Amino acid sequence: MAESTGEIDDRRIVVTENAARRIALLKAQEHAEGAFLRIAVSGGGCSGFQYGLSFDDQRNVDDFVFERDGISVVVDETSLDLLKGAEVDFVEDLMGAAFQIRNPNAASSCGCGNSFSIG
Repeated sequence: MAESTGEIDDRRIVVTENAARRIALLKAQEHAEGAFLRIAVSGGGCSGFQYGLSFDDQRNVDDFVFERDGISVVVDETSLDLLKGAEVDFVEDLMGAAFQIRNPNAASSCGCGNSFSIG
């Protein structure tokens, strides 16, 4: 399991303060204090790839861990190749509240923001 250190700075994920706060709240609501948020990319969605977010308590050998304010976000190596440099945020506005992933590797994304393509 790799930690987010200088050796992978070009392959890092940034977790915003808002996202960390929301993850902590959701963990408390789900009574999942020992869990972490896993972000995975899989084929599918309306643009070719789709994001998946879930709570997990099992770490794999190829996982990279990114932390913010005591909250851990885990990404497997294959997904990290498609997410490197991305920012995970939680946004609340008049249209609702949702996690947003700002992915600099995405050439385009769908209107819902859950799917993207690589140029």
